[in-house]
Amino acid sequence: MYEGSSSIRYDEKNKSFWLNKGKEELRLNRLQQINTNKAKNVIIFIGDGMGLSTITASRIYKGQTQGNPGEETVLNMETLPYAAFSKTYSADRQVADSATTATAILSGVKINDGTIGVDGRAVRESCSSLANPDVKVSTILDWFIEDGRSVGFVTTARVTHATPAASYAHVADREWETDALLPSDPACAANGIKDIAAQLVDENPAIKVILGGGRRAFFNKTQVDPDTGKANNSNNRVDGRDLTQVWLTRRQQEGHRARYVWNYTQFTSVAPDDVDFLLGLFNPSHMQYETDRDPQKEPSIAEMTEKAIRVLQKDPNGFFLLVEEEDTLLIVTADHSHVFTIAGYSKRGNDILGFVDPIDPGQDPLDNMPFLTLSYANGPGPSRGNLTGVNTTANDFRQEVMVRTQPDFETHGGEDVAIFASGPMSFLFRGMHEQSYIAQVMGFAACVGPDKSHCTENTGNYCKQTTSGAGHSGLQWSSVVATAASVLLSARLWRDVLTN
Repeated sequence: MYEGSSSIRYDEKNKSFWLNKGKEELRLNRLQQINTNKAKNVIIFIGDGMGLSTITASRIYKGQTQGNPGEETVLNMETLPYAAFSKTYSADRQVADSATTATAILSGVKINDGTIGVDGRAVRESCSSLANPDVKVSTILDWFIEDGRSVGFVTTARVTHATPAASYAHVADREWETDALLPSDPACAANGIKDIAAQLVDENPAIKVILGGGRRAFFNKTQVDPDTGKANNSNNRVDGRDLTQVWLTRRQQEGHRARYVWNYTQFTSVAPDDVDFLLGLFNPSHMQYETDRDPQKEPSIAEMTEKAIRVLQKDPNGFFLLVEEEDTLLIVTADHSHVFTIAGYSKRGNDILGFVDPIDPGQDPLDNMPFLTLSYANGPGPSRGNLTGVNTTANDFRQEVMVRTQPDFETHGGEDVAIFASGPMSFLFRGMHEQSYIAQVMGFAACVGPDKSHCTENTGNYCKQTTSGAGHSGLQWSSVVATAASVLLSARLWRDVLTN
């Protein structure tokens, strides 16, 4: 298929290849019909830091691992029929953090840097700024619960971390994951401020599936972690409670079939038909990157997504699932990008994890040292150096950076990110949007939230309940799991930088 050492296919050199390829894409797009049915279910994938350059690099990487040049590869998320862009700035920052962007996506409200689930009147680290309960924002999870539908979330981060916490918590500082990290300010106690883990367990009893990392915020300081064998973590609770047992006991007292699991063996033993509520915490902190994951200890995001869907889909009214199609609105987006670039004029098929191979000697660096295709504007990686002979494809290799930062720190990027969507009302994603618009579409499509004025028989097809598609839901869920895998693949490209 490929000519000699070249990575260009024979047929690609003929103009008819590209013309026919374009005609086929046009034909498929012309066949696309607008779906104005009501969304029974909504599933949203948020790829933390999954900017456009990360998607591009992931596409190439996937193709190259399959023995192809890579550039022509299509990720599963890229097959979704509708695409748009979202602007990721927050209420007070050009470049936003995950707490503010996730809140915008899930609530429809842009907020201040570092806060979660509270509007722009809240001041970071200030308990007194939360005195007015009206500063709290409601989210798509709240809207689904109020409508009598099931909800859950899956993350490879701590379940109390910024993005998942934005679905249920209301705090003036994203760092308040455990009561050990709450400030000593008397205003905190006076205003009844709880840490994020406590809010999840005490104030959100309707969340049916919670899967991710972060056991440490649920354990008290005397508890020994079942995996590490250690106790008295600085992030353990000081109130003496074991929130995993509090959660489990309450669900059982309510008459629900509930399970708490912390390792892969326990996870695989869960039969979705036999549980109503599932809590899984598979690491004291964040779960491992896929390349580092021990499959005997932690499930993959695809496995967790599949299990969550199988638990939630038993609800005949529908469900919402946050993951960090006929009757299901499926959305894939990012909370923000990273300062990550793809540079050089490399030949087709050049190793995306390797060095640039300039096509002209005049393009060589002035220092005559090789340089990488992938790099960061800032981060904890090394500055420019001679990498001759270095294995740049190793899992523990860190890309070069222009500006070195403190260990385990790198800033986000401020450029727009992509939105991919399919299913009911997905056609409403087109062009450029505020990130907060995403919540509006989810609520509109599912007929939930503060504005349901369109959900009447007088609005034509808008939000009528779909009755078709029952016979091929298995295919839809397989597609969702494949999408989870493509988001996971994108994570491979930023695995070496701990994100905010």
